Formats: sequence, structure tokens, C-alpha cells
Amino acid sequence: MANQDNIQDILENTLFSEADIHEMCTRLGKQLTEEYAGKEPVLVGALTGAIYFMTDLSRQMDVKCKMDFIDVSSYGNGTESSGKVKLVKDVSTDVKGKDVLIIEDIVDTGHTLKFMKDHFMELGARSVKCAALLNKPSRRVDDVTVDFYGSEVGNQFVVGYGLDFYGMYRNIPFIGIVKPEVIQAYANK
Repeated sequence: MANQDNIQDILENTLFSEADIHEMCTRLGKQLTEEYAGKEPVLVGALTGAIYFMTDLSRQMDVKCKMDFIDVSSYGNGTESSGKVKLVKDVSTDVKGKDVLIIEDIVDTGHTLKFMKDHFMELGARSVKCAALLNKPSRRVDDVTVDFYGSEVGNQFVVGYGLDFYGMYRNIPFIGIVKPEVIQAYANK
């Protein structure tokens, strides 16, 4: 585990253990193997949060696939979505006529997922679906479908396994809930 000597100071509790995450990846990998049997999907990881999930999930999928990354942002350095999505880095793979599977760490408001789905359809993808580790429908603003997900979560701010808090704590191997008072303290800085 990464040296996170103060991680417990910011966490209310652990939401998903390493074992829980492994089970989600295994279950989703089986579903995606069936979904993409006989196809060659392009897995597109949403940077930076999806890097761990994409790695672990793809190893559970028994399909021939390509992998690429896209970087879009609607958060900046805050904890609330701005609602304005910007493309920071596009994929380098030609997705025209391909089945694209967007890999997300968490789908919250749906702003970035809607942007990415529309973007890949405009690039000529045959299909665009999403696999997310976590789905937070209580915060959904845009009408988007998360086709595959590990678990639904409530309206807590979560961190770890790719999910960050002001750019930190992505490298902890589990997912925890950040204490509300810690969020408030950072917001007041």
C-alpha cells in the first residue's frame, strides 16, 4: 500500500475494500466478455481516475481489444462539477465503425459521460457504451445510461482506487468516504 500516513484522518470510513473491488472487476469482466464476444472493442479510459479500474477490468475480460485514453474535465480542482466539459486529450485510435467502451471511475452528474458518448458517436463509432466502477444516480443531471457498473453509491464524496480529493489519494487500494468536515475545510481554503 502507498504511504498514506494521514489517509485515516480524512476518511469517515471504508466503503469498498480491495476484495470488494476485485469482485466488481471479476463480475463486470464476465459480463463484458459476453457483451463483446466475437467483437474487438476499443476500451477508452477516462483519465485520470479510471486508470486502476481499466487495468484490472481489462484483465478480467476475455476478448481481443484495443486500449486508449481520453482526458475530459468538468471539475477542475474542486469537488463539484462545473457543468462545462472540456476535451484535454483525445484518443489516438480511429474509432470509426468500432464498438467503444468508455471506462469510468464514477459517473456522477453525467456531464462528462454525455460529452464522451456524443464525441465518439460524432467520430463514427458503431456503438458507445460505458462501464463504470461506481454509479451515483442521485446526482445525475444529464440523461445518460451507465451500461455496466460495479456498485451504486449515495451522495458521499469518495476517494481511492483512482478517485481523488484535490488531486491526491488516487493510489490508495480501497475506496473510502471523505469526512464532510474535511471537504468543508478544503472548500474554505
